[in-house]
Amino acid sequence: MGAGEAIFLGLVQGLTEFLPVSSSAHLRIVGELLGSGDPGAAFTAITQLGTESAVLLYFRRDIARICRAWWSAVRGDRGTDLRARMGMPAGERADHDALMAWFIALGSVPIVLLGLLFQDAIERPFRNLWLIVLTLAGFALVLGWADRRAVQQRTLDDLTPRDALKFGLWQSLALVPGVSRSGGTITGGLLMGYTREAAARYSFLLAIPAVFGSGLFQLAKSVGDFGEAGTPSFGATLLATLVAFVVGYLVIIVFLKIVSTFSYKPFVVYRLGLAALVALLLVTNVLEPLPAVTP
Repeated sequence: MGAGEAIFLGLVQGLTEFLPVSSSAHLRIVGELLGSGDPGAAFTAITQLGTESAVLLYFRRDIARICRAWWSAVRGDRGTDLRARMGMPAGERADHDALMAWFIALGSVPIVLLGLLFQDAIERPFRNLWLIVLTLAGFALVLGWADRRAVQQRTLDDLTPRDALKFGLWQSLALVPGVSRSGGTITGGLLMGYTREAAARYSFLLAIPAVFGSGLFQLAKSVGDFGEAGTPSFGATLLATLVAFVVGYLVIIVFLKIVSTFSYKPFVVYRLGLAALVALLLVTNVLEPLPAVTP
């Protein structure tokens, strides 16, 4: 993979990570069309460190406030019983920031467990382009249906432990390329009655542990494999990650403004169009369903 391809893939990652269109599916498809082949699950996970670092930067004040509130509750500033340490002291108003930290931890459990359980499938069978066609199209219909029937009355102050776990289960669907991490959590949020903006904000925060955990795991696992046959070099991966960080930060700003005003219909139409295009390219043998196996 050359520098030009790395920059382009980083651009694709940055543009698509936070939109409900699946960045992993786009990297899989675009890498194949560029002629460099499937960049792989490791490359995808590592470049997501760039876009997730953009989340840390954009939400730095929210994250700092949540961490301070959580630590204050844990060390017993408002009481030493279990409820107080969770951020719900008896006879007092609940500390939503402290609760948010626990909710993010709880919501991260499903994707961690399922990611470990299906690790081998994630790295090859789940990257079958025919499966990606199905998930792009199928989840487009689910997203569109959820957006049309959404009540959109609840905010993040209404979040409960049960909802946090449900959000986590929706996020874990993104282990299959074509679903979309943000698309999964946002769809789940809409079906539970949360506003588009609340669901989008929580999806950003909920992704932090999962993405950093997956990216750092793949980085440690791939240290000795960079540059081998069929594997992007460390330099190319780093360049793509840096580009993804810059582009991703700009996308967050625009996306949060869009979701508070417009529906998700354009993303539904885009997903259906992309699914149809990839299916056509597969039928005409321009694309192969599975990446070639390197020795």
